[in-house]
Amino acid sequence: MAAIYSGIYLKLKSAKTSWEDKLKLARFAWISHQCVLPNKEQVLLDWVSQALVSNYNKKHELEDEVVEKLWAYLDNVIHSKRLQDLLKSGKTVGLSFSVAEIINKRLSVAYSEKTQLNIGTVLSCSSGILSTPSLSIIYTAKCELLVDLLSKLSKLACQQLASDDAVGSQLFDVLHLTFAQYLLIQRQQTNPNRVFGRVTSHLLQPCLLLRHLLTVRNWTQADDNHVCQHLSREIRNQIETLLQAGLFQPELFSSYREELLSEQESQEKKKGAWKTLLLPVNTLQTKLGSDLCEPALHGAVVAGSVSLLYKLFLDSYCKAENHLVCFHMLSRLFDCLRLSHLQEEGKSDRLFPVDWSMELLALEQLLNLVLSNDIYNVASDRIRHKEVQFGFYRKLAQMLLTHSQASIPAWFRCLKLLMSLNHLIVEPDLDDLVSSAWIDAEASEPRTKKPQETLISTIFQIYSKLRQFPRLFEEVLTVICRPAVDELRPPVFSAGLTAKLCECLLELPPNQILDILCLFVEKCQALIIPAVEGSVDMALKLMSVCSVLHAFLFNMRSLDDVTPSPVVLRTQRLMANIQTGIIQPLIVLLQAPRREEEKSELWLRKASDAALLLVYTWVEVDALFGVSCSKYVSPTAETAVTEPAARHWGISAFLPGVKDQSWRRVMKLASSFASTSKYCLELLTLQKMKMMLMQTKADLEALQHAAAFILESGRSTMSRGESEPWDGDISAITELSYPTAHWHLVMSNLTILLPYISLKDVEYIANVLLETMLAEAQEAATDQESSISIAKISLGFIHSSLLPEMRVLHCAFLTHLIHQFAVVLPTATRDSVDLPLQQLSVTNIPWHEEILASCKTVDPLEVPSENKVQKDELSLSWKTLEKVAQCMVLLAKNGCPVILKECQLQRCLDLLEIVSLLKLDSFLPSDCTRCFLVLLSLLVNTRASVSCNKLLLLKVLSTCLYLLRCLQAGRNSNSVLKVLHASDVLEAVMTSQLTACKFFTDVLTGPVWAQYVQEVQEFLENFLQMIIERRQSVKLNLEKFMSFLVSCRPDTGAAKSIDWKNWNPAAEQLLLTAFTTLCHVVTLHLQQLPEKKLHSVDVFCALLEPVVLQMVRTVEHGLQSSTPNQPLPVAFIASVTTLLKADLSHPVKRDWQKEPSGFLKRPRVKLYQEFYSQILKELPCAGSNLQFLQLALQFLTVFCSVPELYPEKETAVLVVFTIKKLLSGPAITTQVIQSMEMELTEVLVQVLGNCSDEEFYAIMRLVLQGLEVRNIWQQKAKEVLSAVTLTKLLLSCPLSGDKGKAFWFASPQIITALALQTKEACQDQALISIIVIPILETVAALLRRGEGILVNPHHVSLAFSILLTVPLDHLKTEDYHGVFLGVHEVLFSIVQCHPKVLLKAAPSFLSSFHRLVVSVMHEGRQKGDRGNMDEFEMILKCAHLVERMYTYIAAEMEDFTVFSAFIVAHYVTELQKVTLHPAVKTHLTEGIYHILDLCIERDIKFLNTSLPAGVRQVFKDLYNDYNHYHKAKKQGEEKYTA
Repeated sequence: MAAIYSGIYLKLKSAKTSWEDKLKLARFAWISHQCVLPNKEQVLLDWVSQALVSNYNKKHELEDEVVEKLWAYLDNVIHSKRLQDLLKSGKTVGLSFSVAEIINKRLSVAYSEKTQLNIGTVLSCSSGILSTPSLSIIYTAKCELLVDLLSKLSKLACQQLASDDAVGSQLFDVLHLTFAQYLLIQRQQTNPNRVFGRVTSHLLQPCLLLRHLLTVRNWTQADDNHVCQHLSREIRNQIETLLQAGLFQPELFSSYREELLSEQESQEKKKGAWKTLLLPVNTLQTKLGSDLCEPALHGAVVAGSVSLLYKLFLDSYCKAENHLVCFHMLSRLFDCLRLSHLQEEGKSDRLFPVDWSMELLALEQLLNLVLSNDIYNVASDRIRHKEVQFGFYRKLAQMLLTHSQASIPAWFRCLKLLMSLNHLIVEPDLDDLVSSAWIDAEASEPRTKKPQETLISTIFQIYSKLRQFPRLFEEVLTVICRPAVDELRPPVFSAGLTAKLCECLLELPPNQILDILCLFVEKCQALIIPAVEGSVDMALKLMSVCSVLHAFLFNMRSLDDVTPSPVVLRTQRLMANIQTGIIQPLIVLLQAPRREEEKSELWLRKASDAALLLVYTWVEVDALFGVSCSKYVSPTAETAVTEPAARHWGISAFLPGVKDQSWRRVMKLASSFASTSKYCLELLTLQKMKMMLMQTKADLEALQHAAAFILESGRSTMSRGESEPWDGDISAITELSYPTAHWHLVMSNLTILLPYISLKDVEYIANVLLETMLAEAQEAATDQESSISIAKISLGFIHSSLLPEMRVLHCAFLTHLIHQFAVVLPTATRDSVDLPLQQLSVTNIPWHEEILASCKTVDPLEVPSENKVQKDELSLSWKTLEKVAQCMVLLAKNGCPVILKECQLQRCLDLLEIVSLLKLDSFLPSDCTRCFLVLLSLLVNTRASVSCNKLLLLKVLSTCLYLLRCLQAGRNSNSVLKVLHASDVLEAVMTSQLTACKFFTDVLTGPVWAQYVQEVQEFLENFLQMIIERRQSVKLNLEKFMSFLVSCRPDTGAAKSIDWKNWNPAAEQLLLTAFTTLCHVVTLHLQQLPEKKLHSVDVFCALLEPVVLQMVRTVEHGLQSSTPNQPLPVAFIASVTTLLKADLSHPVKRDWQKEPSGFLKRPRVKLYQEFYSQILKELPCAGSNLQFLQLALQFLTVFCSVPELYPEKETAVLVVFTIKKLLSGPAITTQVIQSMEMELTEVLVQVLGNCSDEEFYAIMRLVLQGLEVRNIWQQKAKEVLSAVTLTKLLLSCPLSGDKGKAFWFASPQIITALALQTKEACQDQALISIIVIPILETVAALLRRGEGILVNPHHVSLAFSILLTVPLDHLKTEDYHGVFLGVHEVLFSIVQCHPKVLLKAAPSFLSSFHRLVVSVMHEGRQKGDRGNMDEFEMILKCAHLVERMYTYIAAEMEDFTVFSAFIVAHYVTELQKVTLHPAVKTHLTEGIYHILDLCIERDIKFLNTSLPAGVRQVFKDLYNDYNHYHKAKKQGEEKYTA
């Protein structure tokens, strides 16, 4: 037969044979064993290669279709298993170099034609060639071809990234592979000049462009996920590695140095140097020129590339002796930026804002590198290099300040970096810096505000350390006094700057602070005060100066008794000077009579703001100094005795020299401006209240008047409802931010104000509090995080612990909240006299009297006398509550609900959210009852209209039930039962919910319905539990509720209908939930009763019997009417489980088998068996429905605890078989298994505990069948997963006797099977998470449980074969963590539980552990792109596990000391290859220090002599650090250890 096909080669070569036939013959020849050709594989490869080469060399023109088929044939051959097997067997098969050339040519054509439609096959061919060593030689032997391929692929990738098309993974996979191959070849090159030339000529430009496009690409969902998350980062890292190794090799440094250093400097160093014509810097500059890419991208690509190249240059060459070379490289790379041209031309019109942003970002990165690598040494630059660096940075600073870009964050950061390098760089232009970056800077956006604050904070820090703060603020004052750039200057100090100023002022000598203050006061007196009248510019300057004075006086260190007397005296003079020189002239100016139109002028408003700010500051600071320093004499002290106004707390008591009449005029003027003036008046009034409260006897009338003034001051602006966020700066309050500032002041000082305000004012505060929170609920929060808004203030107050302490306000807030609920109801029913919500919120009922009555010792003036009521009226509130409760029950029974529209339902939900924020446990009994009645009324007396969103209605009902449950859990929950019978509450709730269920028949499968049913169940459980715990009318309440439930039918009609035709599945589930909860609570109570109360047991059982019977009927009907192919409703499973538990917990449960007439009736046994069969049938089909799975497994746990319940001819093996089938289902993942692991374990504990030995043997056979390796060969990965999971679950079960012996007898077979499964699974990366990680977890559990049982060392050693097979590289992040943790746990189990085996298998242990160390070092190395934080946290956890292993070995394993030197050698060898991230290095270093503790002097000598030179240096550094830090610390600890 073979001879028939021996002429195929001639036909392939024949010109007469058509190409279609040739291709058919070639395919047949490749796959057929009957075709015999000498060296057939090589012949066929040569034929297809020759055909393609001839076509591209124009020798034979072929049709495009034929060419594509030839490429496809070549691709199939390269990727065929036959070829791989041949190569594995050692046979040599190769390709010609011309194949590489035509691949490159084809890719070049695709790039020039801008079409990538038909290159998939070519890319696949190149991928196959590069990944097969014997084929990849066509590229690796001719490096030029590989470079050309890499260049073409990079250009194609750039083309794809620049287009709007979705990015696929094929091109980037091949590119990633090509980079890896080239990097291997590049490391083997010995001529650095040639490598440099190759990289700069062919690869530099496409690589830089590709890196830029990968970085700036806005990835979309259409793009391949693997590319955007993994490959893009890996390729960027490969580009950096390629550039560093190609452009900045150590041998090239002399060329860089010769070119960069000036002629004179390099002349001495040139003697004996390696001379070359290579000009690397000039070459790089040329390549960054205009031909780098298209003009639109050129600026951005250069800006991103310059900082990268400089970083790579520094990584290679940055040493202390090379800092000058590094600086010159910086200046040459800076010349590539367009910013450098501005220094020469002085023009900024060539750069658009976007260009400025990119260029400044690049400059920032360059300066960051200079700073972090200590390139600029001030002294060395000045002494040795004639300030060449200083001059460069000085020009940079001048350029930045000349072309101010305050709208760009990077501009501030560049200036900050220059300040950090040397403040003298910017010092000559300090006034311009203060002006353009601070006082006159328009940096209102949050993204620019933060870097601006950072820059100014740096300036503060530098000048405070240099003790030159007065010099800085001289410039600030100079800039303030210049004509303003803008009419309305931004405030001088933001909240962040004020905090930084405070830090600096605490470090400064007091005299320097006083110098600054005196300077500002003098300037203000001399220049501003005389000219402020009528001048807007001067008024703005006055405001700036006063805000600086306020910031300094408020944040400087206070005077105290240890402050030197000269400082105290100087401070007194300053305070007097401010009072007489600034405040008094301003008061005179402001109190002058003016026409109405003059009062609205801007200068007057600003002057008023400045004056009141300074007055408030002066009063507050003066009071503080007086309290904290006994040596300080206030200017008010002189007038305190002589002025009678002081007794009445007039203005002269706080501010000497100002008459009350003048002050009243100023107050009237200031109150007309809703700005800083008005806010400062409120602060002054509050300060007056604080000072009055410090007296031995408070003036109550004055306190009440002051509190009323503060509230009244902002009432009109608060009522408008217009406000904007406030940043906390007093000097920056506007008309729109004033309401926020006012509300902040009121809520922050409510503890002071509340005792002195009337009940009407309390209600006003409660009303505003509620309205602002409702506004927050309806509007999306648009304010910045750092700013304060009214809604944030109110929300913060509600969350605080203050509101429950302020009981009057708490009560008023609840009243207004209830009133809002009443307002929601339709207007047609709002006038009804019996409407419960109306009666619960009427204002003429003294709801607060319970609070006042409980405070008998309260000051009678705390609440005004007109609000008192007679003692016989104290019960009026409870009478009202009782009346409302009866009304509600009546309305519920009569079925007269209020119909709500969707908008009203949404409003109710918003209000309920506010109720949920309150601390319900802190309500007083009457308020607790009111709240309960409101929620109950919403639940039982309202209905949604038919058009309403059903999910919204469910959410409202769920929230009501949740809040009722929270109230029940409170300390005053019993107060509800003063006005309501418990059974009435339960009946009303269930009636209303059963009626409402007719809306929900089509949402029964959603999570919202499940949540609702859960809330119903928990509410009933808590309420029934409360009834039992109260021990009052327990039997009566339970009997009434049980009889009600028994009378119910889950239909859509009346509650007592017997017709089952209108059966409602939603109501059925709800009714079953009620039955279940009732049975559960009563059964639990019966179990807890002592033996003395057995008569109570009989009573409860008699009550429970009809409920159980009705529950059985409901379940049976539900099972009969359940929809086919739909899982059982979860309510059914919970009900039957509870029913079974109730039956099994009955006192006669132990006799039911002997006496069929016992409580567990035979028909009910049949029900349980049918249900059990249904569960087993549905369990494998449940998919990932976790709630169903958990409840079904809970039922099986209870059922299997009584083996007599199994149906005939069914055994425990069927349960295990069903679980195995469930675990092998397509929807089951390792996450789902983890979620139900506890339930699975509980089922198996019952099954295995009650099964016979024969059944256990059958279960073991079932498990071992699943572990057979043929399953994975047959692509049955889930079969393996189910068997592995069952093995792990078996290890969690207590196995004793013959069962335990049988399991451990099979354990060697299990370990062997797991090892084989691991070997096969590791060949497919997709199986890592499915099979390999669970196997590792199972092996770890097996080794832990097998301590003392697995006595054969060989069986334990099998675990090492698993560990050495598992891959630790090229894994997804989540897979990596799982594998790493699994390997570590297996190793730790061996170390802890099998130490004797460990000593015999030390090489295997060390190899396995060394793989972990190498892996975590590779993943934890410093990268150009750090990746996301979650990934880094995972790597840190892995590093911590390695540290834990090192520590355990050192602490517990004395016999392992002999290997300590080898462990250290392994560690330092790997450490030399990578630069670890500091956080990762910290963990690993701490661990290896513990191993070094085991090393004796001989080990250290051995390491010092045997390690290679580079590794030896790493070890020396490590050992020095060990001696310096760890050993010294350890010796110190041992010294003080008993």
